[in-house]
Amino acid sequence: MFYGGEKSLGWKIDYQKLKKYLEDKYQADRILYFGGVETHTFHYDYLTSDSVSLQQLDNYLNKLLKEKGKELNEAQLLLIGRHLQRVRFYLKLQKFGYELYLKPVKLYEQDDGTTKRKANCDVEMAFYLMKEKENFDKVIVLSGDGDFLPVLKHLRDNGKEVIILSRGPRTAREIRQFAGANFRDFVRLEHFIKFAGK
Repeated sequence: MFYGGEKSLGWKIDYQKLKKYLEDKYQADRILYFGGVETHTFHYDYLTSDSVSLQQLDNYLNKLLKEKGKELNEAQLLLIGRHLQRVRFYLKLQKFGYELYLKPVKLYEQDDGTTKRKANCDVEMAFYLMKEKENFDKVIVLSGDGDFLPVLKHLRDNGKEVIILSRGPRTAREIRQFAGANFRDFVRLEHFIKFAGK
């Protein structure tokens, strides 16, 4: 749904407020969130699953800490702790009513010996836009990625109203041209959806 947004915005998103905003402003009745999640050695079957089970992953990571915590160094413990925080964030989104589609983060060795983490969800998002197209007349896409243009054009050619809600400077020029008056800059939502807590 929205990746890396908080770093570029400079303020924290309240996802409960965001959901309410989308429901009130656009009468959204389904909100799908696509993202990656660290799974460590948790078994995930790509062929039979559409999303990582958060509850099972949460149980697995807690069991890992309980049974092998003493064997892990401080950096490993810190890492698993951070990943558990992310799982709990996703569980909160689920509780708010988001439909989550999560895939394991993959690690890739770079030529320089460093490791890159990747969990690109563009294909999944495009797939669901096409899969669900008979079930909506209007869609709000919270991404400015130019790779979505062929799907968005197809949807509009088939009578769907497409609204783009994305941060202006991070939105591909072709997406802004495509959206025209249906482009909304995410930065203008600060008043409505900024997280007010600590």
